[in-house]
Amino acid sequence: MDWYKKLDKQAADYLPQLRMICQEPMSRHTSFHIGGPARRMAFPESREQLVVLMGFAQDCGAKPLVIGNGTNLLAADQGLDCLVIDTSAAMNRMACTEEGRICADAGVSLARLADFACRQGLAGLEFAHGIPGTLGGAVCMNAGAYGGEMSQVLRSVTALFPDGVHTLPSAELELGYRHSLFTDHPEAVILGAELTLREGQTDDIRSRMQELMQKRRASQPLEYPSAGSTFKRPAGHFAGTLIDQCGLKGLRVGGAQVSEKHAGFVINRGGATCADVLELMEQVQRRVFETTGVRLEPEVRIVR
Repeated sequence: MDWYKKLDKQAADYLPQLRMICQEPMSRHTSFHIGGPARRMAFPESREQLVVLMGFAQDCGAKPLVIGNGTNLLAADQGLDCLVIDTSAAMNRMACTEEGRICADAGVSLARLADFACRQGLAGLEFAHGIPGTLGGAVCMNAGAYGGEMSQVLRSVTALFPDGVHTLPSAELELGYRHSLFTDHPEAVILGAELTLREGQTDDIRSRMQELMQKRRASQPLEYPSAGSTFKRPAGHFAGTLIDQCGLKGLRVGGAQVSEKHAGFVINRGGATCADVLELMEQVQRRVFETTGVRLEPEVRIVR
């Protein structure tokens, strides 16, 4: 029996409340608006439901791909023969656990989390307000912007590992530039995290978030679908600056284009395919290396 038929039966028998869709287009669940259908897509409502679902996936031989808002993903045009688990739809609980601390599910958007912290008079997440991803993705890649990053506020992370659910303190998460323990262990699934923030004035926090959002709008092509920064920052350089210096702003393959506003972004000008984006990325990498000797490494995660 095919893995998805086994999964359908187990889910119907033991998780009847679980929302699951067949052949759901990934283009509806990625900020690039690119990607063919996922064989199955599930939307767990709790950490417990997600843990049970992961067990079913293992029993059925399914290949699970856990996503949040899909803001760092480039999905294959032909679709994905796997179980995509979307945490962003319903795994979005958050609460103050004690003074200066917030506990939140992996599917909570960073924008909502920063707003929640602001309303509690807690500072430290202002940098995250304009980052379009979820808490789980932000933890995985130690997301950051404007001098702030998740490593500065993370207290602990609860995740499902092959041997069970564990809560790890931030000191054990191997946090670095766009890196964490979970980068090297994709089999682990982040369920939620606890943050430690500092007291602040709500008006001051809100003002700082608005200031950073204005900077984003002025410098980034937010009016077009993209996956954010396409390439990681090379040591001693900025990817966007290198791409600009090589005269690649506006370079286009099909519907994919190097943004004329910020060369670090590849955007979907309309109708772009995964193949278009990959070809454009390869051309940029080749030209930058030939001109500067610097190899650009993708920051966007490519799933096929």
